[in-house]
Amino acid sequence: MFSHERETPRSSSNDIRVVLADDHQLFRQGLKALLELERGITIVGEASDGLEVQRISLEQNANVVLMDINMPIVDGLSATRELLRANPDIGVIILSMHHEEGHVFQALRAGARGYLLKTSRVSEVAGAVRAVASGLSLLDPTVTSSVVSEFKRMSSKQTPEDGLGQLSETEIKILQHVSAGMSNKEIANKLSLAESTVKNRLSVLFEKIGVLDRTQAAIYAITHGIAPTAVQSR
Repeated sequence: MFSHERETPRSSSNDIRVVLADDHQLFRQGLKALLELERGITIVGEASDGLEVQRISLEQNANVVLMDINMPIVDGLSATRELLRANPDIGVIILSMHHEEGHVFQALRAGARGYLLKTSRVSEVAGAVRAVASGLSLLDPTVTSSVVSEFKRMSSKQTPEDGLGQLSETEIKILQHVSAGMSNKEIANKLSLAESTVKNRLSVLFEKIGVLDRTQAAIYAITHGIAPTAVQSR
């Protein structure tokens, strides 16, 4: 599945801190060995169940978690929800064998900022880790079309007054910046607003366009042609 040939780089305090969560030890070990060859990425912990990944991720101050869906004790989606309640800044990437759109939507609703298949190349996984750590959302190319199609279907049921037409000029700019992966602080600086104002406007914006989080907002922006894509494409 994975192949890589590169000299092992030394880790530094600025590296992205990653936790691997999968109940198959051999898969974890193989992925760990390959990701540790990637400059700027350090594996700080491994977990075999959804309860353990929550504890380890918080203890190790992880930036990104690579999370399987099917795990014992607590499944990956429930673990994602609980982990993000404890620390909303952690970026969760679901790494799964499931490509059905139902699993993808469940992952996005749980708060995951990325979704990759286990058939991905290690360079794609590393790229996803870097993207999510920088605030972007990223989907595997093989599931992107189904997600975008679903959002188009949802948006086709809306009149202009039901969605995009309700947004003010400032809200559209905020939505564009969200889709570009900018944090609330960065958006506030860009638009000369207070960070708390951006946070409050985002809550109103999400309700207006009928989405639950930043990932869904980014895809909404893509499907309505008002932002550059934040999902991965080959």
